[in-house]
Amino acid sequence: MRQPRIPTGYVTLGVVGAVLALVPLATGDSAHYARITTLMLVYMTYAVAFNMILGHTRQLFLCLGALAGSAAYVSVVLTRELELSPWTTILLGTLVAGALGGMFSYVSVRRGLGVIFLGIVTLAFSLIFQNLIYGLRALTNGETGLVTKGMGLSVLEDQRSSYYVIFGVLMLSLFVYQLMMRSRIGVAFRALSDDEYTAELAGIDVTSYKVLAASVGSLLIGFVGALYGYRNGFISPAIYSLAGIDIVVLITLLVGGMRTLLGPVLGGVAFAVVDELVRPFGQLTVLVYGMLLIILFLTFREGLVSVLRKVTKLDIP
Repeated sequence: MRQPRIPTGYVTLGVVGAVLALVPLATGDSAHYARITTLMLVYMTYAVAFNMILGHTRQLFLCLGALAGSAAYVSVVLTRELELSPWTTILLGTLVAGALGGMFSYVSVRRGLGVIFLGIVTLAFSLIFQNLIYGLRALTNGETGLVTKGMGLSVLEDQRSSYYVIFGVLMLSLFVYQLMMRSRIGVAFRALSDDEYTAELAGIDVTSYKVLAASVGSLLIGFVGALYGYRNGFISPAIYSLAGIDIVVLITLLVGGMRTLLGPVLGGVAFAVVDELVRPFGQLTVLVYGMLLIILFLTFREGLVSVLRKVTKLDIP
C-alpha cells in the first residue's frame, strides 16, 4: 500500500525548526551573538506577517514599526501605570495593533485606495505614532524611552530562554501560514496576488480576505514587537522607527522571496549577515540599506527561494 506523502512545506518547517533550535548551542553564551540571533528571529517573524499583507494581498503597509511600537507602548505603559500582568497587557497591545491594521485595510478597500496611496496613509500613521510618543512624554518618557527590565517577564530577560520564546512564535507563525496557504484562504490569497479584479469576478470576497490578511499580520507584528520590547530591556521611538523596522523587513522579504514559506527565513539570515557587514558604516547604515533596497527592486525581485529552485530543481515552498 502506498504511503501518504508528507507535504513539502511541513518537511521544510521541520528542517528550519531543527536548524534554528541548534543556533544557541553554536553561539554559546556570547551576549553579542545572542542579541543578533534573537533579532534575526524577530525580523523573520515580521517578514512572515508582511508576506501576508504585501506579498499575497498587495497592501503596502509602511507602518510596521508603528504597529509593533503601538503594542509595545500600550503594554509597557499599562503595566507601569495600572500594575497589570505584562502578559495581559501584551495581549491588549497586540489587539490594538491588529485592530489598527484591519482598519487601514478596510478603509483602503472601501475607498478604493491603490497600493501607493495606502502606503502614503500608513506612512502618515508612522509619523503620527512617533510624534504621539514624543507628545505624551509624561507616559512614554519621549525619546529617552522606558525601561522594561524587571517588570515581571524574567523569561524574556534571560538571553537563552528569550531566544526560544521568540523561536516558538516564529515556528507557530510559519505553521499557521502553511495551513492557511493549503486552505481556501490560500487559494483566495493566490488569486488576489495574481489579479485582484479577476478574483473579484470569480466570486472572492476581496474586502474580507484583505482585512483578514492585514489583521492577522498586524496581530503578529504587534505581538512580536511587544515581546522584543521586554527582551531588549527598554523601548524607545528609535527602536520602532521606519528605518529600524519597515525598511529592514522589506529588504528581508525581498531578499528571501515574497509569497514563499522559506523566504522570510532565508531573508532573515541574509540580512543578519549584511547587518554585521555594514555596521562599521555607523550613521551611513541607513544610506546603505536604501541603496540595497533600490538594487533589489531593480535586479533581484525573485528572491533566494527562486534561485534555490533553479539550482536544486526542487519544489521549495
